[in-house]
Amino acid sequence: MPSLRRCLAPHISRLRGLIVIAMIGLVVLTTAPKVEKYGDNLQIALPLLAWGCEIANGAGLEYLGRYAVLFSGIHSIKNVLGDAEINQRPRGGGRGFPSGHTATAVFGASSLVSSCLVSNPVARMVVIVAAGFTGTSRVDVQAHTIWQVLAGAIWGLICNYALRGDTAARRVVARGLARLGQRIMALLQLVFFTLLVGGQHLWPHLTDWAARAQARLRG
Repeated sequence: MPSLRRCLAPHISRLRGLIVIAMIGLVVLTTAPKVEKYGDNLQIALPLLAWGCEIANGAGLEYLGRYAVLFSGIHSIKNVLGDAEINQRPRGGGRGFPSGHTATAVFGASSLVSSCLVSNPVARMVVIVAAGFTGTSRVDVQAHTIWQVLAGAIWGLICNYALRGDTAARRVVARGLARLGQRIMALLQLVFFTLLVGGQHLWPHLTDWAARAQARLRG
């Protein structure tokens, strides 16, 4: 069996590469011929293709965890920066730092390059170009500055590589989530205890108030 897998590995790698190239080509061909639309669709296609590959590798759930960190990080940074100048878009409006389109596209492309297309240089080049085009399109349509796009690209790379496997960054995130869960549970226990104890003291007063209210209505 191991020898059979080794024999099939090059063919599977080429097949994966062909599927990825075909899907990206299909996205481009079925998209309205506008720069912004190409970027909009590629930033969806790249992470979805990467997720499919990770599912085939048995790591689909781990990929979703990394994507959750990516997504929450993007929107948390945008919210924290608020009306800061770095968060303003060239064509108007806020919530521009970092570029979510670029972060998502780079995250998907880097995942494909590192785990799905290792032995397929042509397909790797295609997904890298697609991610680069997505970031460039955001600057071209003045949705983001070059710095916002660069920040998005860096965040996408961090979420793919730093949180993949047993890395120090992943252990830090896991510990942080564990501490957060413990604090939430402690808060819930405190709320439950307060309601339980407070309810015992308040219940006689509530029943007395209800009895007096009914007596007034009857009178």
